[in-house]
Amino acid sequence: MLDDTLLADPRALAALDTRGVLRSAATAGAQVRSAAQGALEAGVADLAGTRPRALVLLRRPGSSGAAAELLGALLGPRCPVPLVVADAAPSWIGPLDIVVAHTADATDGDLADSVARAVRRGAEVVLSAPADGPVAFAGAGRMRLVEPRIPVPPGLDLPRALAVGLAVLRALGLLDAPLDPGMDVLADVLDAEAERNQPGHEPFVNPAKSLALRLAEHTPLLWGTDALGAAVAGHAASSLATHAGVVAHAADVAQGVTATGLLRALDHTAAADVFHDPFDDPDPGATAWPVRLVLPATGEDDPAQAVLRRTGRSLPDADLLHPVEEVARGTPHAALLRAALLTSRLDVAAVYLGLATRTIEPA
Repeated sequence: MLDDTLLADPRALAALDTRGVLRSAATAGAQVRSAAQGALEAGVADLAGTRPRALVLLRRPGSSGAAAELLGALLGPRCPVPLVVADAAPSWIGPLDIVVAHTADATDGDLADSVARAVRRGAEVVLSAPADGPVAFAGAGRMRLVEPRIPVPPGLDLPRALAVGLAVLRALGLLDAPLDPGMDVLADVLDAEAERNQPGHEPFVNPAKSLALRLAEHTPLLWGTDALGAAVAGHAASSLATHAGVVAHAADVAQGVTATGLLRALDHTAAADVFHDPFDDPDPGATAWPVRLVLPATGEDDPAQAVLRRTGRSLPDADLLHPVEEVARGTPHAALLRAALLTSRLDVAAVYLGLATRTIEPA
């Protein structure tokens, strides 16, 4: 059960968080800066002017898959080069292709095989991984290796993976607008989000704590209103499972509304008596937590209008995550910045929820 008093007590949080998970979750901006610098030192910028036959994003366990989905959604169908997201290097990989991979597991044997195959066949490989271990050794010194500089627990390394991928997209000229080499704009947005979510702020002014309280003792339905929002939702479901032991349903909103059982559960929750006390008056038919609909949105349009246009119905009882106050409309790379901000907010919310339910155990 949730101990909501814990979220209002920074000292109690610090005493419980002996592994420093909250501190690690607040390093998103620092991870971006260090990864951007590492990419520069690894020579990723030297890919400028290259037009690959295919850009291959390898999707491995952990944050790698979320980074690949975010980058793929960012590029979209208008990407001028073929984009392939795969679990392993394709059999046709060759010298005209670029492979991007990320892992926190230096011993990932399948990734080591993919890296070795791609290097052996002459493809350009950009790898974000520890320098020691089979994965890095598989490159035989013929790849661009970006080493992690800020250690974080499993599941909190998405900012690093995303920054390395963005460095590649920047070098290839695939982004809609120029992105500074140090990615300071992105890092500044993440630093500001970390400041808002620090443990000393009360839940009513801390968006991550507020979100954790909203998700507590519910089954989250995370439905993105746009492609990047759906990628954020997928990462959020993984983060909630990793840090809070919460099972969530993640989808694009157009796909989500086809799950008729979930829609019925949503309508039932919305129709419930707001004065109902589940402890004094338990529902004998209840077999699961009530659902909570959350809509991550990153675009410029009104998300409610986007939902209506894409699904033919409104979802008035949803919690909308559309950070236009933090990233104003018209800001260059607004969708990317909002997506990164939301992944960070959801990561911290998952950590708060994990601490408040004792799912994250002390060291």
